[in-house]
Amino acid sequence: MRAVDVIEKKRNGYELTKEEIEFMVNGFTKGDTVADYQMSAFNMAVYFRGMTDQEATYMTHAMLRSGDVLDLSRIKGVKVDKHSTGGVGDKTSLVVGPIVASLGAKFAKMSGRGLGHTGGTLDKLESIPGYSISLTEEEFINQVNEIGIALIGQTADLAPADKKLYALRDVTATVESIPLIASSIMSKKLASGADVISLDVKVGSGAFMKNVDDATKLATLMVSIGKLSGKKMSAELTNMDEPLGLAVGNSLEVIEAINTLKRCGPKDFENLCVDVCAELLYDAELVSSLEEGKKKSKEQIDNGKGFETFVKWIKAQGGDVSYVMDTNKFPKAKYVVEVKSNKSGYISKIDALAIGHASMCLGGGRAKLGDTIDHAVGVVLTKKVGQPIEKGEVLAYLHSNTENIDAVSKTVLEAFTISDEIVHPQLVLKVIK
Repeated sequence: MRAVDVIEKKRNGYELTKEEIEFMVNGFTKGDTVADYQMSAFNMAVYFRGMTDQEATYMTHAMLRSGDVLDLSRIKGVKVDKHSTGGVGDKTSLVVGPIVASLGAKFAKMSGRGLGHTGGTLDKLESIPGYSISLTEEEFINQVNEIGIALIGQTADLAPADKKLYALRDVTATVESIPLIASSIMSKKLASGADVISLDVKVGSGAFMKNVDDATKLATLMVSIGKLSGKKMSAELTNMDEPLGLAVGNSLEVIEAINTLKRCGPKDFENLCVDVCAELLYDAELVSSLEEGKKKSKEQIDNGKGFETFVKWIKAQGGDVSYVMDTNKFPKAKYVVEVKSNKSGYISKIDALAIGHASMCLGGGRAKLGDTIDHAVGVVLTKKVGQPIEKGEVLAYLHSNTENIDAVSKTVLEAFTISDEIVHPQLVLKVIK
């Protein structure tokens, strides 16, 4: 088999076989039979010609088999996981995990760091002093068996082909290919070993997918890959034309997640968490309907059992739970700057990407790998889309360790669109099963 023949076949729009796709992925990963310029040509052919669901599944499996596949068979019960395609203020795993664990699911998750306008789940958890993102496989399995939840960092040996392929896509203008995005995400999810996977595909200004049509294609393909791989799958398309919740920034988002588990978090964030919990519980056959799943998930917030599980989880992974019990212990930024509205009306839009970039400029995200994150900084909104605002009223607070942040204040102010008419935002745009 020759790489040039496979490239030509895909360039001409024909469907590739399992063996042909494996040849390309394995040959490129090992660097012995497929050169980087050949893989670049292959990626571009896929970009223009696309892939069938079966081809994308073959691609996913070739990538996941390039490294370790986590064997969770020793975990008793149904293993569940969730994945978000990334958004501003998205701290959903911190709430969903303990809730579903408290209801009998086994939330076994490997997560990554953030690169871009906000920190990743691991960066947020490391806001809690002592929290360890590294467990041995034995420790990981034992913890999930004992308390129902563990969340650790991805190992370097998890789908290494994905890392190498993404680096190539990044410099060859093929990042936006939906089959390549889907196989990238699903290779890591399948390698993590869960039985049930819920996908949160963000749509809008603060998301990678800017419109519903492309997001639907991506979500549908990922669900299909999961099902063809023997997993129970669901996907929600959620609105990222405004940040999720109110807090954007690492420790600020952890505090908001804790508050949500203690019944005093933002309603849009709580409602999305309850929806995701319901999907996971229903697919895990722990409830008989989505409505029952929502009811039970809400009960675990109201009765405090979700919070109790959160405390057990943080303690099990070395985190100082005194910070969880008293969030005033988290380090505070030196400066808290008000951003005030320059007109009255109703909030009709909040540019999530602009808010995310503002948080990054304050030090809450990474512009490049290796950048140090300041866990204390970020943006806390006071208003959501649809709410009234008066001229001179505070729209947001900037938490900063730098005194001169006039440019960031201007960015945040301009992120808000204020109009004379009330807008009624929709958080969940579509559900794909």
